[in-house]
Amino acid sequence: MTTHHPRMDILSRRIHLITGKGGVGRTTVAAALAVAAASRGKRVLLTEIGDPEGGFSAIGRKFGREHLTPDPEPLGPSGLRGCHVWATRGHELFAHSVVPAGPLIRAALRSRTLRKFVAAVPSLYELGVFYHLLALLQAEHADGGPEHEVIVADMPATGHTLALMRLPEILLDALPDGPIPRYMREGQAYLNDPAKGVAWVVALPELLPVTEALDLIDGLRETKVEPAGVILNRMPDDPFDPEERRELAAILAEQPMHGALGFQQMGASCEAGKRLRAGTDVPIIELPDLPEPADGRPSALLSELCLRLADLMETT
Repeated sequence: MTTHHPRMDILSRRIHLITGKGGVGRTTVAAALAVAAASRGKRVLLTEIGDPEGGFSAIGRKFGREHLTPDPEPLGPSGLRGCHVWATRGHELFAHSVVPAGPLIRAALRSRTLRKFVAAVPSLYELGVFYHLLALLQAEHADGGPEHEVIVADMPATGHTLALMRLPEILLDALPDGPIPRYMREGQAYLNDPAKGVAWVVALPELLPVTEALDLIDGLRETKVEPAGVILNRMPDDPFDPEERRELAAILAEQPMHGALGFQQMGASCEAGKRLRAGTDVPIIELPDLPEPADGRPSALLSELCLRLADLMETT
């Protein structure tokens, strides 16, 4: 693991948004961060943005489950629960809180046709997701504290994440008064306060994911969401120093041999890492390139990531 900044107190933040380009390992990183936080004695909720008709749960499969519901349920490790964040559930909760006919509206929202209409209306889908997430953040424990001391959210790919984070400003500009702006401000109190909420950008050591990660960092800052760092996933181990690399490259240029492609890919990963470090001032955490079993069960990779991420955590 490589860090380029002093250790930060990760567990002092309540909400961690895990985002990045599709296919970079967001779900695995989110699961590892949640398990690591639970291992430190925190009550942790691991969420993913889902849909009642969305099929299997990527988060659930990390813990041997095909599906999750919008209601938090134990995932296995002590202190860890998981759920889907559904726009439909958010709409139902919002209706119940502000509309006298809330039960009737909740019943209507169970209509498949109406759900499709809601999903197609600009910002309405994001509003439901935002409100459900806010409700999970505001849930209270019997001891008077928060029900979930840490929430780790496996966010959608880059564009959808930014659309969700831009939602409060868009709605506050359009609707300065009323219940919707009030809830948007309550959400901003969490997401726009770096002492409470941060985002982690997951990337692979390749040109396109690194370029998108740098753009995403800028986009998050525009929405006033603090990027806590970049998690550079599947970083290959490089045993060569720069001089050895030059000498070996010269040899392979004259006589290709077994392992040449892996050596070239290693070099490309190093260059992508250099570009990432040159392009941002946020901490960079390198995670190893370890295989994950095809059956989707918890793996050596998840265990290794838990250990590495747990090393970054300090309880207050």
